[in-house]
Amino acid sequence: MNPPRSHALRKGRQSLPGHCYLVTIVTRNRRPWFRDPAIARIACRNLYAEVVSRHGETLAYVVMPDHLHWLLKLEDNLEDAVRVYKARVSLMAGEKLWQRGFHDHGIRREEDLRRVARYVVANPLRAGLVDDIRDYPYWNAVWL
Repeated sequence: MNPPRSHALRKGRQSLPGHCYLVTIVTRNRRPWFRDPAIARIACRNLYAEVVSRHGETLAYVVMPDHLHWLLKLEDNLEDAVRVYKARVSLMAGEKLWQRGFHDHGIRREEDLRRVARYVVANPLRAGLVDDIRDYPYWNAVWL
C-alpha cells in the first residue's frame, strides 16, 4: 500500500553533500516489524554497514516498532542512501519491510544537530515504550 501523495514527498527534495538530514522511514502498512529484536538489530547494524556509510555518516538514530528516525550527514545523494539502507535491511530480514518513499528534513544550522538528536533519541520515551532511555536498546548518537 502506498501512502497518499507519496510523490509529494519528493517534491523539492535536494541532496546537498556535507549537509545533515533527519530522515523518517515507515514500515509497510505500519507493521511493527521492529518489535522482533532480531529484526530491530538488523535495522540498527545496517546504519553502519560500509555500503550505507559510503552515502552518509550516521549521527543519531532510533528504531521504533514501525518506523525509523535517522539523522545523517550526507556524502552524496539522499535517495540513494535511503534506498541502499532499506534494500539491505529488507534483504537481511528476508521480508519487504518498508513502505515506498520517506520523509526528510534538512537541518539548517550546526547547532541544531544536538537538539534534533535529543528529539530523535527521546522517541521511545514519548511513545511510552520505556521510562528511561537507557532501557531502550535500539538507538545511538555520536555525542555519547
